[in-house]
Amino acid sequence: MICIKTEIPKEICEIDDELKAIYHSHDTVCIWVFKSREDGNNFMNDTVGMKKEEREKHYSDNYG
Repeated sequence: MICIKTEIPKEICEIDDELKAIYHSHDTVCIWVFKSREDGNNFMNDTVGMKKEEREKHYSDNYG
């Protein structure tokens, strides 16, 4: 496991982990927040192999 120390806003920490998906690149960490576990699972299945910009568009088109 690799841990990177950072300050995470309290509002993010209070969201149930099953409603979040976390992705990262070499310079960014993205936390996607969903209304249901099913939405999060669908997002993860639908975005396999997508680049960050594609994931952002898919999220805003379908969940945002």
